[in-house]
Amino acid sequence: MFSKIEVNGEGEAPLYSFLKADHADEEGKSDIGWNFTKFLVGRDGSVLARFAPTVTPEEIAESLPGFL
Repeated sequence: MFSKIEVNGEGEAPLYSFLKADHADEEGKSDIGWNFTKFLVGRDGSVLARFAPTVTPEEIAESLPGFL
């Protein structure tokens, strides 16, 4: 349950391949460059948004009405 996984490259976990598929960062890169990158996933399982590590949970909460 708490084993290390890869989030970039050939051995990346399928979950991260899915999350990053259509959601590049603000520089246009799909790879995760730093811890605490966040993804907003809808009830249907679709990825709605990607947030940089510097974005706080409060800032994400403020943007939620735009995704609902």
